[in-house]
Amino acid sequence: MLDHLIRRATVVDGTGGPAYPADVGIRGGRIVVIAEPGTVTEEAVTSEDADGLVLAPGFVDPHTHYDAQLFWDPYATPSMNHGVTTVAGGNCGFTLAPLHPDRPEDADYTRRMMSRVEGMALAALEEGVDWTWSTFREYLDALEGRIAVNAGFMVGHCALRRHVMGADAVGGQPTPAQLDAMLALFHDAMDAGAWGLSTTQSSTHSDGDGEPVASRHARPEELLALSRAVGEHEGTQLEAIVAGCLDQFSDEEIDLLVDMTAAAGRPLNWNVLTIDAAVPERVPRQLIPSERARAAGGRIVALTMPILTPMNMSLGTFCALNLIPGWGEILALPVPERIERLRDPATRAEMLRRADSKEAGVFRRLANFGRYVIGDTYSAANEGLSGRVVNDIAAERGQDPFHCLVEICAADDLRTVLWPMPTDNAPDSWALRQRTWEHEDVMLGGSDAGAHLDRMCGAPYTTRFLGDCLRGRKLLPLPTAVRMLTDDPARLFGLRERGRIEEGFHADLVLFDPERIDAGPATLVHDLPGDSPRLDSKAIGIVSVRVNGVETLRDDKVTGAVPGTVLRSGRDTRTVSTA
Repeated sequence: MLDHLIRRATVVDGTGGPAYPADVGIRGGRIVVIAEPGTVTEEAVTSEDADGLVLAPGFVDPHTHYDAQLFWDPYATPSMNHGVTTVAGGNCGFTLAPLHPDRPEDADYTRRMMSRVEGMALAALEEGVDWTWSTFREYLDALEGRIAVNAGFMVGHCALRRHVMGADAVGGQPTPAQLDAMLALFHDAMDAGAWGLSTTQSSTHSDGDGEPVASRHARPEELLALSRAVGEHEGTQLEAIVAGCLDQFSDEEIDLLVDMTAAAGRPLNWNVLTIDAAVPERVPRQLIPSERARAAGGRIVALTMPILTPMNMSLGTFCALNLIPGWGEILALPVPERIERLRDPATRAEMLRRADSKEAGVFRRLANFGRYVIGDTYSAANEGLSGRVVNDIAAERGQDPFHCLVEICAADDLRTVLWPMPTDNAPDSWALRQRTWEHEDVMLGGSDAGAHLDRMCGAPYTTRFLGDCLRGRKLLPLPTAVRMLTDDPARLFGLRERGRIEEGFHADLVLFDPERIDAGPATLVHDLPGDSPRLDSKAIGIVSVRVNGVETLRDDKVTGAVPGTVLRSGRDTRTVSTA
């Protein structure tokens, strides 16, 4: 007897092949029958009519930071609401394990680091996670049996360094004995099922003390030693972030990434490729590492988002504006002093100059302050400004846009929420994205779901992208779009029997209405531990989500079931050839 039968669905199976009508039967968490509608005679415990609906493999998000959130939210919301059944965590060099058992202060350091660098609310990290583990195996075991999605985790380089070197991990270099200890710790983590190494060299990544995070101090020989260790384990990967990921790689960064994947003999992915027709030289430059890696026996994959992810800004709290060269020191001042400096014309002129300079890189996109939309406001002086464009308000006041924006924010003691309008929404940028998506070393992803919770909401990229393909720009046919969200990431990570609708595969499935599938606007909610805020987005048109055959979501409501698996390297992943 079947556990469940989905009748008369339009199956888009993840291979990129044409859609077809079928009945799909599930038993024991697997897809056991795919047949022409009406031909399945085996009885089923439950069944449903999916006429007019699309049945696709569950979506695989290759870049998330759900490492902490899964402890208080086993449903990985809002990702699961938007059809995601498998998440890859432990990215960018940051994980919650291993922790040194004799240094309880390391957990506090990790919490403060994650709060600063990944925008996770400190109260949520303190109240929502029990922090009882030491080893990476214990961390994975703590999640086993209590999550609704499938989840695999890289090992963060920062945690390895901190465990072995203590406070010297920031600023110091390991002795030969310490490097050996780091490698032994890393091997233990991969033996436990870690997916491989994640690391960062990005200048934007600082810890809770404002210092460069531990992995930024690692020299190439340390990174290559860890990369070689990755290659000694089945089903493993590399993920790396360098400063050039945000704009254009330096020659040294290209050499490093190529050397790492070649040393490991494993794929390396990085995040995130920004595609903008106004900077036509960026994409070719960012794909040079992929070309060179293939020649060196490795593979480098660039993640890119298929939507424009809305991200709010503020002059009052840490956000991307702090990362513009020369801005961080001003925006770190106490609020009264900050307002005084921002109101100084000479200071504003210098800030604008730095924001529009070449050194600002991708953050130059934030420098057109006239195109910002005013979000939430908090004072009588700003009543009626929410939803208005700064250019229009500035024209009414006879001020330049940045001066106008500063005065609006100052009236709110800098609490005003700001929404920059995208600068790369023109047809030529979308045409460039369409062409770039076809490259064999470009993959969709980069949501950062689980991080930057009150600033951005990338989790809904799956539904918004499919809605755009079906009813919006229509840049890709549906079968291709589904393949890019399912089989492509599953194959990159070597996931065993996931990513397609195929007999014998795990029944990770999403059922949706092609006439409605979309994502709602990002709204601020206070549902994290400690009443901390985050941006959420409702899924539209998702009828059902199944993980390992068990329904976890119906009509945007979680069922309470937690059938997800902690995906462990070797057991649940196979080695992906870079040849």
